Amino acid sequence: MGRPGVVERDVAVVLSGGAVNGVLMELGFLQRLRASNLWPRVGWIYGTSAGALAGTMAALDRLDELERFLLELRAEEAFRPNRLWRLPLLGLHDYALPRTIDERLGDQVETARKLRDAPIELVVVATDVTGDEAPDAAAELELVYSARTAEPEVFAQAVLASAAVSGLVLPVPVGDRLATDGGWVRNYPLAHAYDHPEIELIVAFRYLPRYPRTGFDALERLRRRVKRLPPVPPVKALLAELDEAEERSARGEPVHLVDMISRLMRVTLLRNTALEERWAEETDASIRELESLRRDLLAVVDSSVRGGRRQRLRAAIEARFAQARFPFRHGRELPRITVLGTVADVSLEPGFRSSAEWTEDAKRALIRRGYELADAELSRGLDVAASAS
Repeated sequence: MGRPGVVERDVAVVLSGGAVNGVLMELGFLQRLRASNLWPRVGWIYGTSAGALAGTMAALDRLDELERFLLELRAEEAFRPNRLWRLPLLGLHDYALPRTIDERLGDQVETARKLRDAPIELVVVATDVTGDEAPDAAAELELVYSARTAEPEVFAQAVLASAAVSGLVLPVPVGDRLATDGGWVRNYPLAHAYDHPEIELIVAFRYLPRYPRTGFDALERLRRRVKRLPPVPPVKALLAELDEAEERSARGEPVHLVDMISRLMRVTLLRNTALEERWAEETDASIRELESLRRDLLAVVDSSVRGGRRQRLRAAIEARFAQARFPFRHGRELPRITVLGTVADVSLEPGFRSSAEWTEDAKRALIRRGYELADAELSRGLDVAASAS
């Protein structure tokens, strides 16, 4: 029973990964959610990658600042392509986003200190790639950090690690661990919301990516440059390799190793996101079936047993069900409102070597898309929200 005049915080927000498309659409989703009567009830935000970045600003109620930041952000201010000679040592891109955030949104450690005392608890997920020689066999290699309990310096690093797209940049330190994009282990951190006993309703944004093929375009530019060089044996060998890469592209095969890693990452993200939602659906179904079984057993007792023995049997059944410990949240079914974030005509992605310009019009279209999708789903989900209030 809540206190008179006090709105109890019993709603969790779950934000998936989704790169630049995802964070822009999540901004629109959060703006619509903030305009609803559910917003004062939000007590937790669980985010991975883009969701960790959007969740940081949402937990501090700084969505207007996030919008200004994203509208100004250029592709190279997030992931700046490295020079070709640096690729074997430093990867495809320099992770420029941390510096850009510091310059425009303020010191990240100070932001983490504010998050520790914010009314909304932020929880983010990263992937552990420390590479211990003898890791715990039971370790899931998932790093989960709460702004309430982690040291601000560590939490600030965790947010950036969660958003460090592995196909583009190297891992980053988080305390005594080395971490990267949380999408590898939990792109859609729905299960963590289920684990919290005070949560009565989940409102989630799950980005559904549309992955373009990498193609040969970036290597074609490299080939044109190489052809200007003197035709010495190393140059001829490189041109031959580039010709083979073009043939692989025409056959639909990976153009290069980075393309192969990117494809594997896409499989991982799509797979673990689908499994996360299936787990939640199976959990809810198990809870419903368990409750149905309890009612059926009690009905059998009521119809076939008389007198004091009926009460004893009923009490024994109720006690046994109360003691049951299944590997899922056994208290009750947890209502969810899920917004599926899909791009329409506009899509922005960081490229392997270069990106199309991230125009303000395109960004506003993606924000608006997230807002409209949230508006439609929240309208359909009013009954769900009302039943959980």
